[in-house]
Amino acid sequence: MAYPFRSIEKKWQSFWAKNHTFSAAFPSNKPKYYVLDMFPYPSGAGLHVGHPLGYIASDVVSRYKRHKGFNVLHPQGYDSFGLPAEQYAIQTGQHPAQTTDTNIKRYREQLDQLGFSFDWDREFRTSEPDYYRWTQWIFSQLFAAWYDNTSDRAKPISTLIDHLDKWGTDQLDAHCDEDTPLLTATEWKALTSDEQQTYLLHYRMTYLAESEVNWCPQLGTVLANDEVVNGVSERGGFAVERKKMTQWIMRISCYAERLLDGLNTIDWPEPLKEMQRNWIGRSVGATVRFSVFQHDAEIEVFTTRPDTLYGVTFMTLAPEHPLVQNITTDDQRVAVQDYVSQSAKRTERDRMADVKNITGVFTGSYAIHPLSGAKVPIWIGDYVLAGYGTGAVMAVPCGDQRDYEFATHFSIPITNIFADVEIENAAHVEKGETRIANSDFLNGLTVAEATQAAVEHLEKIDRGTAKIQYRLRDAVFSRQRYWGEPIPVYFKNGIPHLISEHCLPLQLPAVEKYLPTETGSPPLGNAIDWAWDETNETVVTIDKINEKTIFPIELNTMPGWAGSSWYFNRYVDAKNNKAFADRDKLEYWGKVDLYVGGSEHATGHLLYSRFWQKVLFDLGHVPVNEFAQKLVNQGMILGESAFIFRKSGTQTYVSAGLINGIDVEPIHVDVTYVDANNVVAHHELKNWRPEFADAKFDLEDGKLIAKREVEKMSKSKYNVVNPDDICDQYGADTLRMYELFLGPIEQAKPWNTAGISGVYGFLNKFWRLFHENEQFSISDEPPSSGMLKSLHTTIEKVTHDIDQFSLNTAVSAFMICVNELTAAKCNHRAILKPLTVLLAPFAPHICEELWEKLGHTSSLSNEPYPIADPMHLKETQITYPISFNGKMRFTLDLDAEATKDEIEQAALADERTAQYLEGKTIRKMIVIPSKIVNIVCG
Repeated sequence: MAYPFRSIEKKWQSFWAKNHTFSAAFPSNKPKYYVLDMFPYPSGAGLHVGHPLGYIASDVVSRYKRHKGFNVLHPQGYDSFGLPAEQYAIQTGQHPAQTTDTNIKRYREQLDQLGFSFDWDREFRTSEPDYYRWTQWIFSQLFAAWYDNTSDRAKPISTLIDHLDKWGTDQLDAHCDEDTPLLTATEWKALTSDEQQTYLLHYRMTYLAESEVNWCPQLGTVLANDEVVNGVSERGGFAVERKKMTQWIMRISCYAERLLDGLNTIDWPEPLKEMQRNWIGRSVGATVRFSVFQHDAEIEVFTTRPDTLYGVTFMTLAPEHPLVQNITTDDQRVAVQDYVSQSAKRTERDRMADVKNITGVFTGSYAIHPLSGAKVPIWIGDYVLAGYGTGAVMAVPCGDQRDYEFATHFSIPITNIFADVEIENAAHVEKGETRIANSDFLNGLTVAEATQAAVEHLEKIDRGTAKIQYRLRDAVFSRQRYWGEPIPVYFKNGIPHLISEHCLPLQLPAVEKYLPTETGSPPLGNAIDWAWDETNETVVTIDKINEKTIFPIELNTMPGWAGSSWYFNRYVDAKNNKAFADRDKLEYWGKVDLYVGGSEHATGHLLYSRFWQKVLFDLGHVPVNEFAQKLVNQGMILGESAFIFRKSGTQTYVSAGLINGIDVEPIHVDVTYVDANNVVAHHELKNWRPEFADAKFDLEDGKLIAKREVEKMSKSKYNVVNPDDICDQYGADTLRMYELFLGPIEQAKPWNTAGISGVYGFLNKFWRLFHENEQFSISDEPPSSGMLKSLHTTIEKVTHDIDQFSLNTAVSAFMICVNELTAAKCNHRAILKPLTVLLAPFAPHICEELWEKLGHTSSLSNEPYPIADPMHLKETQITYPISFNGKMRFTLDLDAEATKDEIEQAALADERTAQYLEGKTIRKMIVIPSKIVNIVCG
């Protein structure tokens, strides 16, 4: 009989919700275990079967840890600010909050039907004022902080002001803007209040500055580097260009070394750690200053190879470098301006990735070599980035491949400065025994010796200094959109001031339209109620701004990563309206013990969250400086797409078997129109999408055959499988176990609905162990040793597999066990009771139902986890191969404790032995206990 999964699953989902079964307790004497899934963004499409995999895995661990006696926190909420809801608002006029609310309700329904043990009492969404009040508060903490290099941590800005009052910038080692003026205490005190506030912006952890950004005109906003893919926006695929804008920026760069060091203290996947290391990009070298010939200007470069200084034959500036316009000669100006304009249309990522095309323009000006005094031509090239390093490079074509190709392409001289090395291509000389040549006082030195000597000489003549540099740049924090956290700042005399903490949250105002204003201001520029009354500390209408105490409020909003950079702290105290989280609760829950999510967030969310956590730690707001101890990246569940083929330039679609020799283009078609034999219901396509209304079909044997291809599951590829359909047909427990059974959690694997019937059959077989003739039937008789062995072998295997996060092999172990128990006709309580607890983390609904049938009145969620008994893991019998003259003839099952003599006697007594001897004489018997018996005869 098939078990009634529909009624069972609804029953227990209702029970868990009504009884708050999975609410985490505080205080508690139990050890804690904090499991977290990466914040989902609630899209309008809802979940497909690829989405729940990480949630299923984390839920298995959460339920397992409860059984093991832990106080488990497994919360869930929504990262609900974002561009999709805003784009929909622009198209329809519907407020993003309405769209978001509808989407969240749909997500919640889908999550509930999968039986996750989330603590829904802690649910929140980042777009709720009660939540983003504290996101704004964290912004305020950053604005009111600076980084003290001496103590290597962030401190309140008040401590910096105290230092300036006493000593000015003397004895001050702070992370600040490079152009920050030095002041005496007297000069500091002589500044007006506005001047002091402007000066402090050089130090604040979040500050305003003009910056090169990724501007997306269609989206009307700035995008972070990780939001741009192949030159277009990740969402929507819109063109992105480089543009200078005044932006809020977060000083993440001062944490570069600590972010690197912290990777050694956390259990995260090594490939992801390496991605962060490369993104942070630590380099050891020196800065070198080149004077510009006939200009009162210098070009500073950073190099990791100061030993190659005498190999410099040209310099390259980023097209956006501030000196470009000043030093370009008149005869080169048009060419330079054209090149700058073209470069602005390409993203930094595109420019870095393009190694095939060599482009650049000579500025007409020269730099003076700091050691030789030679004139060095200054070029611009888009392979140099304004935001990385100084935006300028000293080009050494004999030692760098890209410089070599640039010099060769533009016929720039190449000087070889490596002894005994032929320069046929760029010489990639490592710091070994290679000697330096053609380099004046560096001649004859090894690379390492020349590096040290060059730096010492540069420092002596004041033309450079040793330096450690990082690729990591400060993070642009502004977004020119409506649907995001308002930045709690107003402008008084053009200077940013924080809105008082007790006035937060600064809530999003109503606007008539969600597009930028006619003057190009962000959408909040459309708001009427968006000015700050400083005296009464309240929002008023913008027409009052000319009054003395009424000031404009910041029009930009925070980026999508703001709310997700601290949410793990809010979950420990989600309803606190007096603090972002209670200190005692933060101390108890500490780090997230298991964090599950995708590796695509390596240089976005996962890096920004670590940054914010370290700032909050420095300022004394959190007890740990890393937020998650262990991270698991789940792989994708891939979809099986279907393609049909359209004749180029026509509306005729050709069956897959007829396309050879025809110019066709593959077109995705919804997999619901394609059967298991790849036959397309082509008549139904005409009503599917408008482009098929007038379609013609070239069929083979009356059929339109499609081709299949495994690729990312996506609505745009029409290969999405809805979990609702699977749950309706097979049940949530089947879906949960099947997704885990597909393969290792970290690997990508294709979805195949046809394979799900095996897991469904397993659960039905498990149900039948408890039933006879469709009636619940359980025996209290002692089980056999074989049954006990099956159970305890499975307990040992599954426990090990969960601890190792090898959940697919755990599912296999359950299948083997149930097959063995079925063959043994086991219905023994002593076996099935612990097996039910063991299986519950994977298939909670069916196990709760059977637990109740076993006579229990409460949920099994906190029942003690079964422990494998070593006594039952021992082999009771051993199967011996019985060989004659080395050839195995039959097998014999003997007691595992049998002695050598007993094994020999049993083998000789077997009637088959006499058959194979056939009157031959036994010359020797070889018996190896637990392994073999070989009878030598002749």
